Amino acid sequence: MKISSLPLRVKPYIAPAWLRGGHAQTIYPYLLSRPVIAYRRERWELEDGDFIDIDWLDNPVDAPLVILFHGLEGGSCSHYILSIMTMLRRLGWRGAVVHFRGCSGSPNRLPRAYHAGDSVEIDWILRRIGGQNKLAGSTAPLFVVGVSLGGNAFLKWLGEQGKKACQQIDGAVAVSVPLDLAAAGRVLASGFNLLYTRHFLDTLKRKALEKLDRHPHLFDAAAVAACSTLYQFDNLVTAPLHGFRDTEDYWSRSSSKPWLKHIQVPTLVINAYNDPFMPPSALPKPDEVSPAVTLEFPEEGGHAGFLNSPFPGKLTWLPERIVGFFGEQGGCTASRPIVELSDLRISNPIS
Repeated sequence: MKISSLPLRVKPYIAPAWLRGGHAQTIYPYLLSRPVIAYRRERWELEDGDFIDIDWLDNPVDAPLVILFHGLEGGSCSHYILSIMTMLRRLGWRGAVVHFRGCSGSPNRLPRAYHAGDSVEIDWILRRIGGQNKLAGSTAPLFVVGVSLGGNAFLKWLGEQGKKACQQIDGAVAVSVPLDLAAAGRVLASGFNLLYTRHFLDTLKRKALEKLDRHPHLFDAAAVAACSTLYQFDNLVTAPLHGFRDTEDYWSRSSSKPWLKHIQVPTLVINAYNDPFMPPSALPKPDEVSPAVTLEFPEEGGHAGFLNSPFPGKLTWLPERIVGFFGEQGGCTASRPIVELSDLRISNPIS
């Protein structure tokens, strides 16, 4: 496993002694108070008649831009997104949270929604943001962060694009990604993990059933309402609405793990060994990724958690690690260079 240098002097992640176990480290961050970010929302009309909403953190056009893709049923108010955006605000960087279709608080118009392998949508979004960035006269670095489901779709795009992606972005970070969707689906279908599944299905089923008001006969409403696993839901809704034969076909064709060896953009992949959503046995080995990919697998951290001490804890390690990695790729062109941020409080300073 390669561990890149840490220009922000951030130690490898160590969980607080008072917060042990992958479940606690996943759930506890949801209970913390969340900072307020003054987003500017922009709606983009899509060529197929649908739309997506982007929430922007505005700063000078010569500051680096970080694009964020959220996880399943997430958005710009997810705790992991807010922690990263708070860091960007302190740095004077720009940020853009891309909401997948139907995830911005407004139902999307078409029968389709979003899925874990939608690299085509990722490509269109990144090209448009890159184009807008150039039209604004920016020559600052453009970075991308993908978390969980959004990270899977983004890593798949990186692998598909290969060297061409280097013309669009300068660095990438993927966090808590279900790199093997079938492996993730299996562990989420039993035991305590069913708590997470029920949490996701609460909104997924509601959104799907609401679509029947606008698009009758899409699927069997009673069968959808009875779904108790993501496998069942994907078989009835996600797969057929997005051109897949069934759940197995969807998970197989959408998993990002086989694409890691084709990535050419400098990319950091962070997954905790105790992530409840992804069994350690399914994580990639160094010989399964390209030289451009840095694998960082802390022993703890949960799923998109990585909480820091002291009690009651702060979500600072992950944004610091992300910014540190981007700093290696050219982030020092920010309005305040990373290495000179004397007011940036590092959670676990190296003595």
